[in-house]
Amino acid sequence: MVYAVIMAGGSGTRFWPSSTKKLPKQFLSLFGEGTMIQNTAKRIEPIIPQERILVVTNDRYVDLVKEQLPKVPDENIVGEPVAKNTAPCVAIAAEMLFRKDPDATMVVLPADHHITDPNAFNEYLKAAIDKAESGNYLVTMGIKPNRPETGYGYIHGNRDVSETFNKMSVHPVHAFKEKPDLNTAKSFLESGDYYWNSGMFIWSVKSVLQAFKSFLPEMYELVKKTGPALYTSDHTNAIDQFYHSCESVSIDYGIMEDAENVFVVPGEFGWNDVGSWTAAYDLGEKDNAGNVKRAKYITAADSRYNLISSSSKKMISLVGVEGLAIVETDDAILVCKLDDAQKVKDIVEQLKSDEELHKFL
Repeated sequence: MVYAVIMAGGSGTRFWPSSTKKLPKQFLSLFGEGTMIQNTAKRIEPIIPQERILVVTNDRYVDLVKEQLPKVPDENIVGEPVAKNTAPCVAIAAEMLFRKDPDATMVVLPADHHITDPNAFNEYLKAAIDKAESGNYLVTMGIKPNRPETGYGYIHGNRDVSETFNKMSVHPVHAFKEKPDLNTAKSFLESGDYYWNSGMFIWSVKSVLQAFKSFLPEMYELVKKTGPALYTSDHTNAIDQFYHSCESVSIDYGIMEDAENVFVVPGEFGWNDVGSWTAAYDLGEKDNAGNVKRAKYITAADSRYNLISSSSKKMISLVGVEGLAIVETDDAILVCKLDDAQKVKDIVEQLKSDEELHKFL
């Protein structure tokens, strides 16, 4: 049986002030109908019903998950007591699935990606599932790059070796590459052998647990020690102990970069990791001046290529400005250049370090 694990523990700092500690971006409706986590679950429904979805999130968001994904069984929602990156998240989810279905196939998805062509996405996903189920393989989804992007990690695929699953090509992975400088990113694009690392993974629970045993043996021992208490009255306490005991490490660094049985499915399905307000602008519907308007009352004169987002009934007027993100909430107003939207995280760090301003997080 195929199951999905949705990773929903992020804080979405680059989407401040809309994204806050109480309501981070995965629980916001940023693009049309539905929140990001709802759209992630809905996207895969043709393959994986919500009854077979696990959600791993911060324990403060468990009730939010229950509210937004009511079809997901309560026992499938894991509240992390502390943030420990993606490897512990995958480990505990794999052990939970192993206890439920030892032959399970596991699809790991971030909660906060936007995909414009879900039908195409599911065809690539089926190919990845078929490859994962054909043997002891760790499969990842790569995104065919259309620009020399320096903000993503890359996957170096071996295009000289190719298999076909569900009419899609699957290649062995040479290596994972960190975020490159511009010249390196240009060379990656020109070679045709590199794909953006989407952070989406597909494998059998047996294969990934074996990988933990090989590359993160201490975490493997901890999660196996936790296993007998899962789905019992001691379930939550056991998960808390696991998280407090294990190291903080990403699945990429802890396993994928070292494993030799890794394959990539290069895909084209309108993927965006929605990393900042720039993504909200890129994906938004634009008027004749290139402005994205997500507010009730807006007027603009000689203003182009701006993002305006507000849930209030205030009139927002722009005169002679270009390339700005203007975001208003009940508590805060953000004005920044769209080209500098990644630096919003610096504002969040300032709020964290100031006791008086901490309430605006």
